[in-house]
Amino acid sequence: MLLLAPMEGLLDATLRDVLTRTGGIDRCVSEFIRITNTLLPERAFIRVVPELLNAGRTRAGVPVRAQLLGSDPHCLAENAERLAGLGPHGVDLNFGCPAKTVNQSRGGAVLLDEPELVGRIVAAVRRAVPAHVPVSAKMRLGFNDDERAEDCALAIAEAGADELVIHARTKAHGYRPPAYWDRLAEVRESLPARLRLPVIANGEIWTVADALRCQAVTGCEHLMIGRGMVTDPGLALAIKGQGTVPWHVLPPLLAVFWTQVSARVDRRHRAGRLKQWLNYLRKRYPEAQAAFDELRLVTEPADIEAWLRRAQPGASLTTEPIQVPPAEMAPAC
Repeated sequence: MLLLAPMEGLLDATLRDVLTRTGGIDRCVSEFIRITNTLLPERAFIRVVPELLNAGRTRAGVPVRAQLLGSDPHCLAENAERLAGLGPHGVDLNFGCPAKTVNQSRGGAVLLDEPELVGRIVAAVRRAVPAHVPVSAKMRLGFNDDERAEDCALAIAEAGADELVIHARTKAHGYRPPAYWDRLAEVRESLPARLRLPVIANGEIWTVADALRCQAVTGCEHLMIGRGMVTDPGLALAIKGQGTVPWHVLPPLLAVFWTQVSARVDRRHRAGRLKQWLNYLRKRYPEAQAAFDELRLVTEPADIEAWLRRAQPGASLTTEPIQVPPAEMAPAC
């Protein structure tokens, strides 16, 4: 099984839609929905996971699991219960975000210094949602070090999680290579047989060779891919031995991406979003490098659209976006 990772500020619903059209991805996890001291209205979940309006799936039919981030077991449980009523393909809990602003508000990877709290959060959410709704968690190896990695994995398993994704780095490592797959293997193997849940490996999977080596080192059959899939939209297909995605397939997908960005993003930021993706694609495709060079200083949407028309003559730049309701406040939990 290959999962598409969440990436705050990059791999959102728009890019999930486009990347799952290329094939190979079995399930997505959304970027996090931050939970503080409020019971969020339904539209707050839909804003981050508009696939909830499409039976919890991308347009290509790939299921999406919604991710929550926070530190209060009670509020997380209440919000998970409401979210579960919207039909996501499971609820995921974020114990891996390395962002300083998130960690300062006791969210993400900072909680890995408190395995007992991690366990209470997972247990509270597991109790709050129906038994048929999977509950999973994503963690790093630790915050400043990996000394409590086994404790956190055990707490998550004992609390009743159905799956565990481990990003094979600590918060202190950030995204710098390498990923410590051997350490991930130790954490997986430390779980007692009675608590052996599926462990999914994440981190530094850029090629088919990386995927095979990660599976061999970690002992994990299942993988989660983020930046590697953004860079090479055919990576999941290639890992499964089902081919690749040549460049000529991508301009129409760039047009779909642009149309959806135009529907969701402020005008002044639209060009930046397209160039952000091209910046990744140019590591894999020479044609993307040429496109990036041509558009590097372009900021006007009309100029972007003119380039997209030249890249795929005769194509339309219109597609129907999922309508996302505006946010509203909700009463405190």
